[in-house]
Amino acid sequence: ENTKDNQICGFGVMWRRISALPYPRALTRASQAQNGRRAFARMMSGKSSFEWATVDPFTMSESSPAKGQNLVKGEWRDAKETLFLKDPLNGDSFLEIPDVQVDEIPDFVAGLTSTPKSGLHNPLRNVERYVMLGEVCERAAQLLGQPEIEEYFTKLIQRVVGKSWGQCKGEVVVVRKWLSSFAGDNVRNLSRSFGLPGDHFGQETRGYRWPFGGVCVITPFNFPLEIPCIQALSALFMGNRPLVKIDEKVQIVFEQMIRLLLHCGLPKEDLDMLWSKGPVCMEVLKQADCRMTLFTGSQPVAELLTKELRGKVKLEDAGFDWKILGPDVHDIDYVAWQCDQDAYAYSGQKCSAQSILFVHENWKKAGIVEKISEKACARNLEEMTLGPVITWTNDRIKSHIDALLAIPGAEVVCGGKPLEGHTIPSCYGAFEATAVFVPLAEMMKPENYKLATTELFGPFQVITEYNDSSLDQVLEACERMESHLTAAIVSQDINFQQKVLGNTVNGTTYAGVRARTTGAPQNHWFGPAGACCLSLPCIKPRRQPPLSYRGEMC
Repeated sequence: ENTKDNQICGFGVMWRRISALPYPRALTRASQAQNGRRAFARMMSGKSSFEWATVDPFTMSESSPAKGQNLVKGEWRDAKETLFLKDPLNGDSFLEIPDVQVDEIPDFVAGLTSTPKSGLHNPLRNVERYVMLGEVCERAAQLLGQPEIEEYFTKLIQRVVGKSWGQCKGEVVVVRKWLSSFAGDNVRNLSRSFGLPGDHFGQETRGYRWPFGGVCVITPFNFPLEIPCIQALSALFMGNRPLVKIDEKVQIVFEQMIRLLLHCGLPKEDLDMLWSKGPVCMEVLKQADCRMTLFTGSQPVAELLTKELRGKVKLEDAGFDWKILGPDVHDIDYVAWQCDQDAYAYSGQKCSAQSILFVHENWKKAGIVEKISEKACARNLEEMTLGPVITWTNDRIKSHIDALLAIPGAEVVCGGKPLEGHTIPSCYGAFEATAVFVPLAEMMKPENYKLATTELFGPFQVITEYNDSSLDQVLEACERMESHLTAAIVSQDINFQQKVLGNTVNGTTYAGVRARTTGAPQNHWFGPAGACCLSLPCIKPRRQPPLSYRGEMC
């Protein structure tokens, strides 16, 4: 009753669906890893449909390093030069990756330039590909639903980024649900056209969603499966042929996902994947005159791409994300938990992480700051609720905190020190979950504001206090911020909600007592201000696919 064999049509691949997890949730992570190693050994011995995998996340180490490969022109290839990446938790050289040089890029350039502007398919040509891609999504979702394969990707993500099991598994679950939602006809539903009657008999207007052709998808380290999978497949859905470049520290995750997708029927020639440093990828895009690049990452790189590619980019670069606790106090324990999650889950390394918390005096009197501090102090390396900070070193984090503490009235609320007793290499940060209180009046001074609203991509937030009479200062602070990605209004007071909503702008705003800034599921839209989506209460659509509407990225 617990197992059922099914045939994946046209591929002769058997898969097994198990109705219960292979281990009780109460077991330790060590037990989970042991079960995972056994499952992986069974898979690789041919007892399950796992022949696509080339990396073992349970054994990869300095003595047995994993190896990455480029995908170009439908072939898996090595590069002339390779690099070894360090394990973010112990510094071992556990992953050997290709390091493509400029003299090796012609085939990558050709992959972009040889793709017609009308794409691999469009609503008037090769329409059977919409159906094929829907079938690929269905098969991939089925495989990701197998507990062993879910655990495989969860462990692989954890090995390269060092975040908690729950955070890693969440990526796999979101991708599986997203793939399920595009099974069947939903790929072609994205290409729904429209028609309008004309001015006279025989005249009409008809509009189609059209691809760009050769495009590039560049994604960061912090979500190594979710972001590249959703964005690269979205580009494919609309007929584009993407070149995918991911932060090399984590690209092995999506390489394995591509191998799974190929196993599920995706043609090898549909996309390329490049392992290289940033300047080499830039040279590919410039030589190919890439028609559109979708970039998720840091603001400096986004600005460089915009300049070098002459504006042919779509960006999600940075977010200094605020949360306002309104005058009405509700569910304080839940709100404290959500604030802790928003600020410190995955050590704060999310573009949507809570950067600043505006606390109404009523919440302050109720003890919200103390509750947040208590939860932050409970985070630790053992449970991986804290982990390596990939882009900020300890010295840089400490320097930023010290600068804030020089503001009159500023003080450390919690944390403020580097972690001790660990083997995280010094090229990464390892810091306590930290909050610094800065008085609102001092924060608003011109000499302090930029510092207080600088995004620290790590386990850090600024906390400040306001009251009814200083709400306009809070709104002014939000107005002066530059990176409007997510925000939260924690209140059930409709008048308060309307005032804040009517005077702020964000890509996504959550409103309600359960409002948050992070944790978007697969059905949520997610993006910067300029294409706004308001959610009440705290529900928003996820990332919009990188589509084209006759030349305009949607």
